[in-house]
Amino acid sequence: MTDTALAAVIAREAGILLKAIRAEGREAGKALGDRGDAEANRLILARLAAERPDDFVLSEESIDDRRRCGARRVWIVDPLDGTKEYAGGLADWAVHIGLAVDGRPSVGAVAVPELDRVWCTDHAHAALAPLQDRLRVVVSRSRCPDIAHDVGVALDAEMIGMGSAGAKAMAVVDGRADIYLHEGGQYEWDNCAPAAVALAAGLHASRIDGSPLVYNCADPLLPDLLICRPELATQVLATIAEARG
Repeated sequence: MTDTALAAVIAREAGILLKAIRAEGREAGKALGDRGDAEANRLILARLAAERPDDFVLSEESIDDRRRCGARRVWIVDPLDGTKEYAGGLADWAVHIGLAVDGRPSVGAVAVPELDRVWCTDHAHAALAPLQDRLRVVVSRSRCPDIAHDVGVALDAEMIGMGSAGAKAMAVVDGRADIYLHEGGQYEWDNCAPAAVALAAGLHASRIDGSPLVYNCADPLLPDLLICRPELATQVLATIAEARG
């Protein structure tokens, strides 16, 4: 099985498990999110150990094995991105299975189980319909970053609130939004798989200063991200730089 096929299969399996856990109705709120995170993580780790035993894994829900820093291939996974949305009965939560090779987001699968969709790097195609009269910027529903607000105002854009980083990134891939802009509070597992899929789809993906996204760093904090249609990248990056002063 190719790396991309494996990522897609595991993402779908974890999504099925998470939906089944929620359907049981045994837990609610934080307890539901904690159980979902833990059980999905066990599934993902077991599948990767069986299929790619020589690779390292960096997971939000596991102790970090720092030996990964010397490895070429590191799976970077978020078993449940958008825990609040999952626990709250919303649809915009996701499973992220990414693979960084030499620090680059090379392979990725993003499952949004409530939509019964898995996007992956082998089959990623951006829906680049003609731009609408107003640009659409997808941002965090609960904590829109100041920079995203300022850029949205400068571009006179429509702001669309959404949960999971993966769900937001896939909204740009699908053409439901034009720009995903985030600053603050993200780690490599939040955006490795979404960035890999976005890049494979032909979109722009970078830090908000335009520098490349680099993964498998000793410190997994990767707090800012821009994913957008390629023809908007220069304009958006310039607007970000102006907004930041």
